[in-house]
Amino acid sequence: MAKSNLAIVEGLLFISGDEGITLTDLVKLTGFMRPAMLELLNRLKKKYEQDDDSALVLLESGNTYRLATKSSLAPVIKHYFEVPLMVPLTNALLEVLAIIAYKQPITRVEIDAIRGVQSSGSLQKLIVRGLVETSGRLDAPGQPFQYSTTAAFLNYFGLTSLDELPPLMEQLTTDDLDGDIFMRALQRREKQRQKEDDDDKRTSAKSNG
Repeated sequence: MAKSNLAIVEGLLFISGDEGITLTDLVKLTGFMRPAMLELLNRLKKKYEQDDDSALVLLESGNTYRLATKSSLAPVIKHYFEVPLMVPLTNALLEVLAIIAYKQPITRVEIDAIRGVQSSGSLQKLIVRGLVETSGRLDAPGQPFQYSTTAAFLNYFGLTSLDELPPLMEQLTTDDLDGDIFMRALQRREKQRQKEDDDDKRTSAKSNG
């Protein structure tokens, strides 16, 4: 099935996430002329505005375009991100967090490439929880944000520094890794912590006995 020009532009806007994408980059990536690209963007903007069943709007700032949710959805979107800190992290959040921990600073696009799926929502949740923060921008087209872990991340996993992160498998380099391996690394750390806690409890019980 042939791809429509509008779908191509919409796909690039979606992939660019919160950072958005510049008009210049859209023109370079698609090969469309600048006036044609502006017309497509205008059509897309009107399409969202006129469709009550669409949650999206197209925002433009300084020749950078990005997709966002309509202001009318603010209450439900706000509720989505307001997750109590005591609620356990989901596998998806742990996966994104582990990737950032081992490859920081890292951009969202790089995280997406490792995971194979969009990570914008997970990143925002981790930022709200205080486990991840932005740490400058990459000196590359679009100047995307880079993300790093915080001191709260160390506290969450009982670490005093990033040096205490469990080592990855020696025969692999970080360029060979996917999210599953990052997940297993942190899970090994958690299992080791649990084993140490259980050993301490047994030792304490014997001493009291």
